[in-house]
Amino acid sequence: MALAYPDSPKASAAVCALAPSPVRVVAMNALPILYSFRRCPYAIRARMALAVAGIAVELREVLLRDKPLAMLEASAKGTVPVLVLTDGQVIDESLDVMRWALEQYDPEHWLADERSDDPLLVACDEEFKPWLDRYKYADRYPEQTPDDYRGHAENFLICLEGPLGRCGFLAGDKATLTDVALLPFVRQFAGVDPDWWRDAPYPGVRRWLNGWLVSEVFTSVMAKYPRWQSGAPGVVFPDNPKVRQ
Repeated sequence: MALAYPDSPKASAAVCALAPSPVRVVAMNALPILYSFRRCPYAIRARMALAVAGIAVELREVLLRDKPLAMLEASAKGTVPVLVLTDGQVIDESLDVMRWALEQYDPEHWLADERSDDPLLVACDEEFKPWLDRYKYADRYPEQTPDDYRGHAENFLICLEGPLGRCGFLAGDKATLTDVALLPFVRQFAGVDPDWWRDAPYPGVRRWLNGWLVSEVFTSVMAKYPRWQSGAPGVVFPDNPKVRQ
């Protein structure tokens, strides 16, 4: 898939419809249940949308190497986030969790002009994420050097630097779902080699990322929670009333 700026004529070649996840039904609960892992970028973006929407959930922090049976019963795919609604419906794709939350309440207008087939979202999942994984865990992929993997991943950053070098956010002066959805993955990339990132030729992306990292919504969703144990209650999330307003 060729990477392109959102307003490029080539962008249409990168679009791909994101089908809704299959829905399963499990036992009803007083609050929606969110199975999450603090550092997982998919879970981070889901928590950010839930926090901005002010939707209280029972957060169950899990270890991905030791997944609880209750989570696997709700979603056999075994990845986070998994959101179990109070009527028993299950949403187990992070973008679907984000859209569901913001459809309930969207005070920051992150869904304004949002496209489910945004080429940047597709490129992040299909191109950037695989190279990011190889860059971060280069010792598991000895076929190329870490610098080689970073170079492949940088093709995506070049696409981000274009709009972010001109505006505060990817679509202009206001954040959208796409900004929030991409943020955790760019954060992960920047954290692999902070010294290199500090002088990398992406000042627009760096400024955008730094702004998010000190934002109230991001810092609030990165609080540490104890691992959830089967049979024990989770914790209520979000716990910052200012974020819910």
